[in-house]
Amino acid sequence: MSVLVVGLSLVAALSAPPAPGSNAAKETPVSNPLIAAWKGPFGGVPPFDLVKVADLKPALEAAMAEQLAAIDTITMDPAPATFENTFAALERSSRMLDRVGTLYGVWSSTMSSTEFQAVEREMEPKLAAFQDKITQNDKLFARIAAVYDARETSCKTDEQKRLAWRYYTNFVRAGAKLDAAAKKRVAEINERLAALFTSFTQNVLAEESEQMVLLQAETDLEGLPPSVISGAAAAAEARGQKGKWAILNTRSSVEPFLSYSNRRDLREKVWKSFVSRGDHNDAHDNKKAITEILKLRAERAKLLGYKTHAHWRVEDAMAKTPEKAMELMETVWPAAVGRVKEEVADMQAVANQEGAKLTIEPWDYRYYAEKVRKAKYDLDANEVKPYMQLEKLREGMFYVAQRLLDLHFTPAKGVPVYHPDVRVWQVKDGKGKLVGLWYFDPYARPDKRSGAWMNAYRNQERFDSEITTIVSNNANFVKAAPGEPVLISWDDARTLFHEFGHALHGLSSNVTYPSLSGTAVARDYVEFPSQLLEHWLSTPEVLNKYALHFKTGKPLPKALVEKLDRSAKFNQGFSTLEYLSAALIDMKFHLAGDPTIDPATFEQTTLTAMGMPKEIVMRHRPTHFQHIFGSDGYSAGYYSYLWADTLSADAFEAFTEGKGPFDKAVAKKLKQFVFSAGNTMDPAAAYRAFRGRDPGIGALMRDRGFPEPAKAAPATK
Repeated sequence: MSVLVVGLSLVAALSAPPAPGSNAAKETPVSNPLIAAWKGPFGGVPPFDLVKVADLKPALEAAMAEQLAAIDTITMDPAPATFENTFAALERSSRMLDRVGTLYGVWSSTMSSTEFQAVEREMEPKLAAFQDKITQNDKLFARIAAVYDARETSCKTDEQKRLAWRYYTNFVRAGAKLDAAAKKRVAEINERLAALFTSFTQNVLAEESEQMVLLQAETDLEGLPPSVISGAAAAAEARGQKGKWAILNTRSSVEPFLSYSNRRDLREKVWKSFVSRGDHNDAHDNKKAITEILKLRAERAKLLGYKTHAHWRVEDAMAKTPEKAMELMETVWPAAVGRVKEEVADMQAVANQEGAKLTIEPWDYRYYAEKVRKAKYDLDANEVKPYMQLEKLREGMFYVAQRLLDLHFTPAKGVPVYHPDVRVWQVKDGKGKLVGLWYFDPYARPDKRSGAWMNAYRNQERFDSEITTIVSNNANFVKAAPGEPVLISWDDARTLFHEFGHALHGLSSNVTYPSLSGTAVARDYVEFPSQLLEHWLSTPEVLNKYALHFKTGKPLPKALVEKLDRSAKFNQGFSTLEYLSAALIDMKFHLAGDPTIDPATFEQTTLTAMGMPKEIVMRHRPTHFQHIFGSDGYSAGYYSYLWADTLSADAFEAFTEGKGPFDKAVAKKLKQFVFSAGNTMDPAAAYRAFRGRDPGIGALMRDRGFPEPAKAAPATK
């Protein structure tokens, strides 16, 4: 669950997204269709139907050359640096590269064929070197610094001051003030890291695409609900194994199997295959890459003047210091460990009663948790799943968007897509004004990265002209058999709402400059709107209208809703600790400094020292932890989900303390200060403007059923 930055990380931070109708539309027509201004309805749309992998490399090279030429124009301007001839010019400088970067990024995450991967391996180091040419341009930084230093007079609005701060800060943090030798070494490190990130990601994709557990006989299906069996059969047939059942090596396929399969031997086999991705001492092994990534990050941090990579990464987040992030995680950890011990004891008791003669192992946890859930709360998750139709839940998300944020979705016609699975909706506000487009790509397939995420193909802006946004949600649900609805679990439904929260954050954006638009906010703040939206799944309005049985069309029965409510805090030890162990390992990896780290040894010794229960493994073990080793994106930042959940739990209480989940007054403030504000405000100030105070940890602990700490201090200061 994340925001995936499509295209080029530094470019996204330094310049504007594609803008049909702006200066980009005046570019000279060229033979490569990927570098032309986007045409068609809705202010122009990505030309997914024209993409040929062979065109991506020359398009990227042409776009990089164009931006460097634009940078030269800025630096050679004889006039004194001003906001307009420096920052506004930078916002316009990469129109072509942003367009091409979007297409390149979509292929990287969803259409990563062997042909594309060869392009990616070649281009990622070149793109890193290109980015360093910009941030290490002394003449450019001198102009940026001049306008920033005089921002009280050079900037006319608070948003312009915020943009000046962001540019200046990004350049300094990238090494703009270093001497020539240090800049050279930073650039070398960035190029090497880009290559390692690409290799890491492609290795994980190979393990997920090529490996599966193939069930041969009906006896292998014992305990599985019909929806899981149907999906496994469809997956097998799609891979040339008709008449068999494939448990793919992806979370959306593995977790239902682990929850319901009565075959303990197969649960162990599926679990081991999944958790060992990237850890087979073969061509796709990622351990050596991790060691080198950590070493290079530590060296770069020191060159940039920081104690560790963690200190560099967290400095411009809400937490400000890794110690503050660690404080939050270590406050929650003991309560989560205590709850896990209780959960394991309950599961072991059930196993003993059944005469299973086993000790609970990690591949047993989900299976026996379901048995405990049924025993304690008379709730079988399989009772809920027939009501969790993917398409009905999508309609429920649209309903929430309409009531909460006045956003209205209707199917869009005439929009090209990159795969037949993808569908597109146009989004308008209550006055009928176009807000943007929403692309939905819900299904797993080969060459598509696992997990769920949100993209921004084009950010909202209005400084030259009114530009609407284009966003997407992507998931990996297993397709049902033809003619049957896709049924998902309650947890998957929460993920669906979570990612839609990211999309609504982008669609609600109402700012002037694209670099401050939508989800371009601090990493530990960007997950706040998405985690907040999860709360609306369980509201009566959504359940009564959209949690409808796929056969009868009847809503989720009141008795079943009450069971869900009573069991809301069930298994919170597992879900919290599974995530939190990964977040702590991430931070400890990056606080360790520059010793040579063997990831397997570090993982084991650190988890043991932390008191990690043996019945649980990290949600993402290091060798497939793409959040932190597939890019710098969430490195030393996986704590962000807990930080943001502290905000979201506290924020939802603003609704429950008011007139309910659709309280218009609270929703108005939420849209104004959170969903629409982008990065035009400091996130802590934005939260205070919405809530009237800083958040505390109390709501987070109450949400999870954990005892509150003696002193529930504010989480953000």
